[in-house]
Amino acid sequence: MSLIAHIDELKEKHQTIQRQIELEMARPLVDGLKVSELKRRKLLLKEKIEKLKSGQDVALRA
Repeated sequence: MSLIAHIDELKEKHQTIQRQIELEMARPLVDGLKVSELKRRKLLLKEKIEKLKSGQDVALRA
């Protein structure tokens, strides 16, 4: 799998988690623990995407 394809896959997972958060927040009784866990996973994905992107930029400049 190429780096770009991997980044795209991670972005897709990030968007899926965002949709899950939105669905959970729309419920009458929001599960705060579940929302917190989803947000944590989303943040980890975002950090990984940014790290891979910065590595990609360095690789392209070399």
